[in-house]
Amino acid sequence: MAKSFRGGVHPNGRKNYTANKPIEIAPIPQKLFIPTRQHIGAPCAPIVKVGDLVKKGQVIAQAQAFVASPIHASTSGKVVEIADYPHPVFGSCQSIVIESDGKDEWVEGLPLARNWSEMDASEIKDVIRDSGLVGMGGATFPTHVKMAPPPAKPIHTFILNGAECEPYLTADHRLMLEQTEKVVTGMRIAMKALGVSRGYIGIEENKPDALAALRKACEGISGIEVVALKTKYPQGAEKTLIKVLTGSEVPSGGLPMDVGVVVQNVGTAAAIADAVQHGIPLIERVTTISGSAIVNPRNLLFRIGTTFSDAVSYCNGFRESPAKIIMGGPMMGMAQRTLSAPIIKGTSGILALTSSDIKVKPESSCIRCGRCVEACPMGLIPSMLSILGQRGIYQTAKEEYDLLDCVECGSCVYVCPAKRNIVHYIKLSKAQNAALAAKK
Repeated sequence: MAKSFRGGVHPNGRKNYTANKPIEIAPIPQKLFIPTRQHIGAPCAPIVKVGDLVKKGQVIAQAQAFVASPIHASTSGKVVEIADYPHPVFGSCQSIVIESDGKDEWVEGLPLARNWSEMDASEIKDVIRDSGLVGMGGATFPTHVKMAPPPAKPIHTFILNGAECEPYLTADHRLMLEQTEKVVTGMRIAMKALGVSRGYIGIEENKPDALAALRKACEGISGIEVVALKTKYPQGAEKTLIKVLTGSEVPSGGLPMDVGVVVQNVGTAAAIADAVQHGIPLIERVTTISGSAIVNPRNLLFRIGTTFSDAVSYCNGFRESPAKIIMGGPMMGMAQRTLSAPIIKGTSGILALTSSDIKVKPESSCIRCGRCVEACPMGLIPSMLSILGQRGIYQTAKEEYDLLDCVECGSCVYVCPAKRNIVHYIKLSKAQNAALAAKK
């Protein structure tokens, strides 16, 4: 029987657009716009200048803090500009513009061959850090930070997140089918680095082919269990996944390491395998281009820095003018103001939705129906959090209603008959509390 959790919702998956579309390699565009911020944490500092010739895999922006991840050139060519350009998360950001020379040459020494079974944990962690790996499910938390918990918080379980519960997105699904061995190898490497012998791979039951492929690949590997999860959103949320697979509950305001668990996305696992076995840094990723406005929805392997405009053109453009462009999924993704923004390490999907997909009604007052409370996977009272945020009572939301436990999944908004912008008010409250804490 598939495992599940309290609450959640059942949005239309709409994965039929791309679920059966194999991953294709996208052409390298003439220009790549590579932001120096592609992760949670401090931005990187460019270590190249305009006019420099660079090679694929070369470090072009270096991390200046522990919670940061270096940036590498996605192809070989010439640095033609370092300036602010559109960014899919921050609006705009300093970016390094590389004009491709058409050769796509690797920097000297890459790729290389390494036997991960002969490497110790510290060596593996160093490679992960230097290769610029981040969480590829969308959160973009630097992978090496997750892999280095403090001694006071020993890790005993590793979870590989293959749920991909957001509607439309199928990049992880295709990765599990087409690069199964790489995904499993990346998981084993991560488990070795963490020194754990117990691991779970959680996959929603609407992906029976992926479940079968991973189970076959894990035959004879002790300590790894592939678990079928009920198809329900947000099954792939980190804290939800931990509760479902281990029975442990991350404490309020805590992190997975507080219950001895580390969670990584399947895309991150594949990137770990590439980095540790072949020295290949994170310069490309699989992204789903989908939605009813796209002529030919596809799963494509893009170089980091490819613009959304180029990505859409590789799918034969729009069949009609989209009403909204979203990076990520429709539940937790971010609406975009321009197609000039580039694909970054956390771009799991680009959705182009028509007006018929988006039926927005005006917001009205909360009617106290309790549907958001039933849907909330974290057991919160979203209705009160929205009211407090709307009225500017930010500290009460934090201190009395567990504001920081909200994972911003949007389940509450999905079921709200009053069409309240609940997540918007919650994000506002979090930002105001953070600003107050910084001021103090």
